Amino acid sequence: MKPRKTEMSLGAARQPSTTRGYLAVLAAAACWGTSGIFIKLIMSSIDMPAVSLAFWRDAAAFLLFMGICGIFRRRELRIQKSDWPWLGLMGISLGLFHVSWNLGIFLNGPAVTTVQQAAMPVIVIVVARIAWGEPLTVRKIGAILLIITGTIFVSGMMSSVPSKVTAAGVAAGFCVPATYAAWSILGKKVSGRYAPEVVLTHAFGVAVLVLLPLQFSLASPLPVPPRVWLWFAGLITLSTVGGFFAFAFGLKYLPAGVSSILAMSEILFVSMYAYCLWGEMMTAIESIGALLVICGVIMLLQRRRLKPAESCPAAE
Repeated sequence: MKPRKTEMSLGAARQPSTTRGYLAVLAAAACWGTSGIFIKLIMSSIDMPAVSLAFWRDAAAFLLFMGICGIFRRRELRIQKSDWPWLGLMGISLGLFHVSWNLGIFLNGPAVTTVQQAAMPVIVIVVARIAWGEPLTVRKIGAILLIITGTIFVSGMMSSVPSKVTAAGVAAGFCVPATYAAWSILGKKVSGRYAPEVVLTHAFGVAVLVLLPLQFSLASPLPVPPRVWLWFAGLITLSTVGGFFAFAFGLKYLPAGVSSILAMSEILFVSMYAYCLWGEMMTAIESIGALLVICGVIMLLQRRRLKPAESCPAAE
């Protein structure tokens, strides 16, 4: 009987950490859902290329994270040499992710682009299976199929009516999940050894260096109206720093595949924001696609009813 009690106590001890991870990723999704709003407001108000907006967003986030680390994590900023390649690749993928994300928002709108990124968990789950041996369960396979089908529907490729989604918009939309998956996977590689703000400081720093050479050939968006500065501040503090910090925190308690699919709840937040602010609604087939993606999220999070002694949170 003693071993059984020990197993039950361990399961109870793990539950708070798992719940903390779920709440953190959901908070990240809610924060990320606001980025499309701010980007759309900024790019429709001033002539700012997607590459420029990505650069200034990453530069401002880097300075904020550096300030946080300077106050709370000064002694932890040093990175082991073996981890620099991972952080470097993470920063590169982060910079490219923001460029493709900005283009997708500008060309397709926040709701469509957010659902297009839902292909990301498919990449993460497969890589997580190969790299870390995370189980590829029947539920995950079902979620993958739903997500792929839903993403195709939302892309507009299956629609028989004229759509505002262009070929360039579709291409930009499908670049988002690839770059998003890359930084998620690379972040998982180093998230257990450093504090989230330390990882993000270095990743955003690399992203700035990657995008900096591209700025010299672009026209300056200055002067900027005061209201745009307010939207930019929201993009940095809420959408970027808040979202990325919460997701990096959640990665410490959840497998990469689970946290990545849970982050797709951003679709719900974005749809709600877009409808409340602009009355933006998806077409019928796009709505079906979004529903399929959401079903994939629910399928992943459903758990079989296990006996207390057999339960093991985050075992998927």
